[in-house]
Amino acid sequence: MTLLQDQLDEITANTRKLVQPERLAVGERAVEELFLSGMEQRILPVGAQAPEFALQDASGKLVRLADLLALGPLVLKFFRGRWCPYCITELEAWNSLYERLRASGALLVAVSPQTPRQSDFMVGQHKIPFPVLTDAGCAVAEQFGLAYTVPDYLQDYYRSILVNLPFINGDQSRRLPLPATYVLGSDGKVLFAEAHADFRVRPEPEEALAALSAHNPF
Repeated sequence: MTLLQDQLDEITANTRKLVQPERLAVGERAVEELFLSGMEQRILPVGAQAPEFALQDASGKLVRLADLLALGPLVLKFFRGRWCPYCITELEAWNSLYERLRASGALLVAVSPQTPRQSDFMVGQHKIPFPVLTDAGCAVAEQFGLAYTVPDYLQDYYRSILVNLPFINGDQSRRLPLPATYVLGSDGKVLFAEAHADFRVRPEPEEALAALSAHNPF
């Protein structure tokens, strides 16, 4: 089985071959600033109660956390957007495990600040079977301790590579979430929580599934 992190490291290696060092330095600076901010240590922790939310899916339908939890435990994936190759690779890894996840009685939803229209494109392009929800302005990500404002220099860099966040996210807030994986019990308690300041690092899905299995053996 190919590990998710191995796939992500391959993206990083290819990027370093193709992109000039001074441009790579922009991303490295942003990662370092997020790391030094201590955000990773302040995310909603294991044992906490997840905040209630109601967000639109790719079709515009309102999806409530309470309704999801009424059906069983939940894997909650926060991601930056369909423009991020690391996020897409991670979601595709979860896609390959989706049947196994559903067989366990659990659900999966992915949450990003991108508009429902952007999510609809992504769902169609990558054949995503689970709900992709829009967290406008990262309001829910904020409650999980994941939201931050993209600095001006990084916004300029994104624009130079044709990533127009105000267009993609449908607002001027310039907010993004740290990519994060949460597992919630059916009572809304956090069973697993992991987020990284470095967007190139993600937890293995198997780690989250192990937390789910320990809580809900099947």
